[in-house]
Amino acid sequence: MSREFYVYLKLQNYTGTDITVDTIPLRATSIGVSVQKGIPSFDVPFSGFGTGESVTYALDIGNSNKKIDIQGFIVNDKLKRSHTKDSSDNVEELTFHAMEIAQMIASGVDASGRAKYQAIDELVVLTDSLVDENYDARTSSTLIPLTFRARGSSGELDNTGVPIALDFPTSSTSQGLRGYVDNFSYTLEAETVEVAFQMSFTVANVLPRSQ
Repeated sequence: MSREFYVYLKLQNYTGTDITVDTIPLRATSIGVSVQKGIPSFDVPFSGFGTGESVTYALDIGNSNKKIDIQGFIVNDKLKRSHTKDSSDNVEELTFHAMEIAQMIASGVDASGRAKYQAIDELVVLTDSLVDENYDARTSSTLIPLTFRARGSSGELDNTGVPIALDFPTSSTSQGLRGYVDNFSYTLEAETVEVAFQMSFTVANVLPRSQ
């Protein structure tokens, strides 16, 4: 199945599996993923005197910083918000200009976590997967959200030695990356209706949450 978008921002109010409600789709042209390991280390004084090679000790305490950098553009698009419904009590679909969507994202970055229809707390980047969560080959390539989790149940497969493993994504509707947008910038140009943007997303458990 072809898709128009592969990158989404989810608002804090997002629930369920409908990726079109309480989300903002993005056309990403470049996505950078970085993981910085936080390991305290210290050099052993005089360690190189005897062997000719100095020694450094490090303590792996399971700490790292994860960040996603995105570049792309925003276009006119239809958005749905669960707080706005039509006469049939269905979530209404409204067309927004690219400039309005860019402003909406900027407002969400500026808002606090209590503004559940503004605050952005999840990033979904759909990527291809040929092997499922149990190390079985898929019958065909499947889109799943970008993740830092490993395959296998607690204590099994890649999670051997991990007592409480988090679920590996199984489909395009699985949870993406929770966190916050720490930097968002966009450019308005006279010659195009598209809005170019740059964004940095930090993976984290953000408090407070309004729900």
